[in-house]
Amino acid sequence: MHRSPREVVEQVRRMVAGEGVEFADLFALDGVLRYPFAPPGTPGELRGRQAIREFHGLASGQRELLEIAGVDALVRETDDPEVVVVEIEHHGHSRATGGPYRFRALGVIRVRDGEIVAYDDYMDPIAMAALLGRTPDLAAALSAA
Repeated sequence: MHRSPREVVEQVRRMVAGEGVEFADLFALDGVLRYPFAPPGTPGELRGRQAIREFHGLASGQRELLEIAGVDALVRETDDPEVVVVEIEHHGHSRATGGPYRFRALGVIRVRDGEIVAYDDYMDPIAMAALLGRTPDLAAALSAA
């Protein structure tokens, strides 16, 4: 199935919302996921569908700290038909902080033959640590680095 970049972004939105989409399955076998603002202890780049699957399988416990009430995706076309820029925002309740939250990330996604071949995920590691109640862990990792 050859999904357009917009259709792939809808699958990413559904994954974030917890609607049964496996993130790694959206990638080409040799697809690359990059975290340009990766905090200490997080890889800046994952190469290949299997590496992405393994990393996100380990990180899935963090998802249980969030009660996601909604996820929005705003897609911006580029002059390259394979590339879209997307703002993904989710909101709800953080079990870690005991309060409401709103979190936004920016993705630059290249889709070829219906699969993600490159995804640059720009998210704020300080905001993510606060959302998950992990600010002390982030501060300790930064001090050690």
